[in-house]
Amino acid sequence: MRSAGILLWRRRSGGDVEVLIAHMGGPYWTGKDEAAWSVPKGEYGEDEQAIDAAVREFQEELGLPLPVAVDSLQLLGEVRQRSGKRLTVWTAEGDLDPNHVVPGMFTMPWPPRSGRLAEFPEIDRVEWCALGVASKRLVIGQREFLTRLQDVVS
Repeated sequence: MRSAGILLWRRRSGGDVEVLIAHMGGPYWTGKDEAAWSVPKGEYGEDEQAIDAAVREFQEELGLPLPVAVDSLQLLGEVRQRSGKRLTVWTAEGDLDPNHVVPGMFTMPWPPRSGRLAEFPEIDRVEWCALGVASKRLVIGQREFLTRLQDVVS
């Protein structure tokens, strides 16, 4: 399996860098903060280019267009998750208001073994976070991208 995503960053007036990350939606992530956030991303198939999937997934997950030109995206590379999934991430300096995010939805059986389906947001909130905060919030397999981002923003 392969996924692709975009890690937006911005520089605050004091020079500190923040990244835009999303808290995963659904009942399993409720009440969790540490290692419960993600780069906006999603899966793609053999018939799609990774960068096209990253842009598509950013828009689907946040319900907003990418606030930067696609040709401004810089590749941060690929990491292999514990699950074996490969995640490729691009980055760019940009800004957007998290209050305008309208997340995509997904359906799953809930409660388990009830035979009922429930709908949940793919993400339930989006925030700009300082790198130190993001390094605790992001799922472990994505934290490498913060290290790689430091080379881009320095």
